[in-house]
Amino acid sequence: MNLVRLIRHLGSTRWSTRRRFTAPVLEAIESSIREVEKRHTGEIRFAVESALHFTSLWHDLPPRRRATQVFGQLGVWDTAENNGVLIYVLMADHVVEIVADRGIAARIPQPEWDQVCREIERQFRAGEFEGGAVGAVQAVGRLIARHFPASPTDEGTDELPNQPVLL
Repeated sequence: MNLVRLIRHLGSTRWSTRRRFTAPVLEAIESSIREVEKRHTGEIRFAVESALHFTSLWHDLPPRRRATQVFGQLGVWDTAENNGVLIYVLMADHVVEIVADRGIAARIPQPEWDQVCREIERQFRAGEFEGGAVGAVQAVGRLIARHFPASPTDEGTDELPNQPVLL
């Protein structure tokens, strides 16, 4: 177990996360998801986790694997075209991961998702949580729209909730 990581996770509280992701910030993220989903047929979920449980830290669970677990728990995989995307933020590790379902992952290479993640992390380090989160949703929306554009016949139905999740 990594002692520095353990201390970071013990010190990262839900309260500190809620201070950064206030109700107006969460509303801005939800509004942004709703708007960008009008331009494509994909589904975006946004999840923020303050810290991992002790057992996950004991087993040195990597943020990417945890993001994949959250992807499954939130049912992001449950879309008709397999085109759901999760933006996962792990506050204690200062890491952002994007997990794309197989329909999108087959068309958008991982380095493009990684580039979006690094930009979000940069903005979060600068204290720009609303701007970073909304910018992330817009960047992910642009990537999805390249491969899954909305058509005039799309009903605009949401297969997944647009509300961000604080874990």
